[in-house]
This record gives sequence, C-alpha cells and structure tokens, in this order.
Amino acid sequence: MDNFGPFVSAENLIAALKQPKHNIRIYDCRFNLGDANAGLLDYDKGHIPAAYFLDLEADLSGPVGLHGGRHPLPHQHEIQERLNSTGLNNLDTVVVYDDSQFAYAARAWWLLRFLGHPNVLVLDGGYQAWLQAGGEVDKREPEPQLGNFRCRPQKGWIIDYEMARDTSQKPDADISLIDSRETRRFLGEVEPIDPVAGCIPSAINKPWQELSDEKGKIKPLEFHQQRWQEFESQQTLACYCGSGVTACVNLLSLAYAGKNNVRLYPGSWSDWCTYL
Repeated sequence: MDNFGPFVSAENLIAALKQPKHNIRIYDCRFNLGDANAGLLDYDKGHIPAAYFLDLEADLSGPVGLHGGRHPLPHQHEIQERLNSTGLNNLDTVVVYDDSQFAYAARAWWLLRFLGHPNVLVLDGGYQAWLQAGGEVDKREPEPQLGNFRCRPQKGWIIDYEMARDTSQKPDADISLIDSRETRRFLGEVEPIDPVAGCIPSAINKPWQELSDEKGKIKPLEFHQQRWQEFESQQTLACYCGSGVTACVNLLSLAYAGKNNVRLYPGSWSDWCTYL
C-alpha cells in the first residue's frame, strides 16, 4: 500500500482493500471532547468496512487519578486485550482515522507505535476523505477476533512531570518543550478545560491546528520541514498539550518532517497544573 510518511490516502486505502489478500487492520477513532458518546454514535451511523472502534477514553486512555492528567496512558494489559479482541497481529498494517484534523487518530497512531507495533498509518483527511473518494460505508461492527499482539513499550518515548519540571528550569536543557495548544491557551488568556491557565515555563508554542488544511488533510511536506527547522537535529523535542492527545498531532508532523528525536509528555498541562 503506497503511503507518504505516516499517512495513507483514501484512494490508496480503497485500492489496497480490494486486493484478495491483505493484512490491513482499521480503527475508527472519532471522538468529541464535548460529548463522549458522539464518536461511537457516528461510528454506528457509518464507518469504513471492517473498522473497529477505539474510544479515546475507554480504550486509548487509562483511569484518571490525582496526577497523570485527563487522559493518562492506558494500562498495558487492558489495551493489549482490547487490541487482541480485534484480531491485531504484529504483521498487520494498521490504519487509524478520525474526522477532527488527526486529533484522535494521532493518539492511536502514537500509542500503537509506543506499544511496539511497527506499521501504523493515519488516513489523510480522515473519514470525510474516505467518503469523498467513493469509499464504501458499513454500519455493522466486525466480529471479535483473536490476535497475537504483545505490548513492548518503547524506551525514551515519554517524559513525566519531573523531567518536564527539570527541563523548564534549565534554559540550556537538551530537551525543548513544545506546547501544542492554541495560542490563547498557551498565553493563559483563556482556559476552557483545566482549572489553571498558562503554560510550562520555557515552552515554545506550536499549535496542532496549523498542520492540516481546510479539508482536514495534512499540509505539504515542505511546511512541516520548515516548521521544525529552527531546532537542531540532535535536539530532543517533547510535545505536550492539554492532556497528551493533540500533542500527538505535532508528533505526526515531526515524523513526517523526518525528526525522530521526540517524546510525549502524556499528562501534559492537565498533569502539570495539579502540582501548582
């Protein structure tokens, strides 16, 4: 299946699924922070055939505690069990999609790779691109299957509060903190979700919403290369957002631009502000 960076086009996915034998596993990751049931309702109304639904809060996140943020990483045994119930194997090519400029599909993309799956792609343009390309729609949920995927978390892919704190206190630190939220939240002018407004000291603002066009498709490669060219190749970039979800869109952009020395602060601002 032809792809560009971590993305696959709807046209190429349609063509690949028409092959008599393929090992493509598809996950619908649509979600709405304002209505936790909206993603599943949209899935039930229609989705890519054979796609399984992964819920941001039920599947791609763990229980919320005193610290750790609003969407902490899921417990490994639970996400492994969920993925195996969809028949996921290590040799599968995984395709994830949403309808929100990669906001939730990027979380699944990053999480699956963090857990050790080697081949994960994001559908460029999401579900709308699939429809516009003439892709078929199904309302049936696929039957449970038995997969053999085993979680193997990658070392050096995340930072925690202590690492973020230490980095924020060292102007010459090897890690640069990237705040992925919209600029008004970064500046502390508004805060619609978390109890405290502001940003982590020393962080640089790179809003995730800037990475796609008006159709929800990823901007050209040159845009992403220019976006990150101010950082030296050996410099580690640690992305955060409100709760470790949309920061993954910046990680997508970095991967597309060929930057591999990156990390995620999963707890993000919603974790940071619990220590203030």
